[in-house]
Amino acid sequence: MSDYRRASKRIDVSPGESVRILRELQEMSQNDLAAATGIPQSTISAIENDRVRIGVDRAKVLAKALRCHPAVLVFPGWDVERESAA
Repeated sequence: MSDYRRASKRIDVSPGESVRILRELQEMSQNDLAAATGIPQSTISAIENDRVRIGVDRAKVLAKALRCHPAVLVFPGWDVERESAA
């Protein structure tokens, strides 16, 4: 393993971008996600374009449909190792 080095973070991802990335990785359309969550497609579009904040309640619903922890959506740039050392 000494031949490998840890990947470095190169870009910041917004909460809306994290929703879009996870949705696309699971090959879901905005309409599919809307059907799975009960959140209107127009609201999902607004979230993905950072025009609407996710909020805790929506993060929980979206996270369940996207099969991830809500913190992944709300705090996509959180560096656990760096923040826990502070």
